[in-house]
Amino acid sequence: MNTLPHATATQSRPTGPGLDMRLLGIYLNDHLGGATAGTERATRLARAAGESALGRAIGPVAAEIAQDRAALLDIMGDLGVPVRRYKVCAGWAGEKLGRLKPNGHLLRPSPLGIMLDLEALRLGVEGKAAGWQLLRRLSAADERLDPARLDTLLERALRQQERIEQWRVRQAEEALATPVG
Repeated sequence: MNTLPHATATQSRPTGPGLDMRLLGIYLNDHLGGATAGTERATRLARAAGESALGRAIGPVAAEIAQDRAALLDIMGDLGVPVRRYKVCAGWAGEKLGRLKPNGHLLRPSPLGIMLDLEALRLGVEGKAAGWQLLRRLSAADERLDPARLDTLLERALRQQERIEQWRVRQAEEALATPVG
């Protein structure tokens, strides 16, 4: 954990007018916690789906989500924002605890499980896109933020949303369909 006081980490670095680096640091660490949870969930879902059509579709998305988390860490480093490990741990633990929810089956996987995982991923990617959009706006006030990189990250998040939504709807239709017979 970075033990330097936050003010020391950012005092010597120029910032744009109006940027509150303390609040931006809190915001980015909150996103890092979410990115940690999202990476864990996406990786687990891709692994569980294996070589199925869902696995082939979600595997690359899971890899991109992990890359996006790494990009966030790079951006935080560029801005001199220290990582708050307790938020990373909270994201990791929250994802693990989220697996304990009742889903209609006690001893075997529920058809709702994949649908709910996809829904959680969709919401997480939507939040990530909002974060990239905000950072893109802030890039006008702080030259340490690369607008082209943020545009690329935002475009990728929007593609991830589309892919996840397609599979979420497909899984919902399968999971909630009335069995025939």
